[in-house]
Amino acid sequence: MQVSGRIVVLALALSGLAGCNPATFNAEAGSQLDGGNFGNATMNNTLIQSGHRDYTVNLNQRFAAEVPSTVNFAFDSAVLDGTARAALVRQADWIRQFPEVRFRVYGHTDLVGSEGYNKALGMRRAHAVVNFLTSQGISRSRLEAVVSYGKTRPLVYTPGEDVRNRRTVTEVSGFVNSHPMVLNGKYAQIIFRDYVESAAWQQQGGKTDQAVTGLGGN
Repeated sequence: MQVSGRIVVLALALSGLAGCNPATFNAEAGSQLDGGNFGNATMNNTLIQSGHRDYTVNLNQRFAAEVPSTVNFAFDSAVLDGTARAALVRQADWIRQFPEVRFRVYGHTDLVGSEGYNKALGMRRAHAVVNFLTSQGISRSRLEAVVSYGKTRPLVYTPGEDVRNRRTVTEVSGFVNSHPMVLNGKYAQIIFRDYVESAAWQQQGGKTDQAVTGLGGN
């Protein structure tokens, strides 16, 4: 009985292995998780070890804290009003400080209307933002992608109209990989460049003031 039981268990185990995709045994750890998106372990490890991912997150948090990353739209419209344009001018001013950084624009709608129509509307809104940013001197190549979530990711779950859901969101998506600063791994210098320049300017200004004061004393 014991031998027979072991044979049954072994047979079940072998049948289970036979049903598996052989590729799973040769893939990187995690390659079957998250639909395979998480599973590019080599890429993910490289991004983490180089600091690329952490610096992307940190820079995006800073972007959202320092400028309005979201603009809103009228119902069933992809037209940028004055408030939206003012916000995008501030976005463009911020983006110009970081030529090594790429950005992505996400389009959204409220829950009124069909999924297909709203996805197209969200895309038109995202394109409107990208076109405005390029008109402000931002290279289209740095606006990595335009993505529409349509009505699938509302801020407020309501079946009716809600301006808070009719929006685009601009986010830091990564770095321009061919840029020399990025190739040298100088992410921190990119992120904190204006802080360093500001401190250097203040220090230089202080020395200049001392020199002027000294001359006046003579």
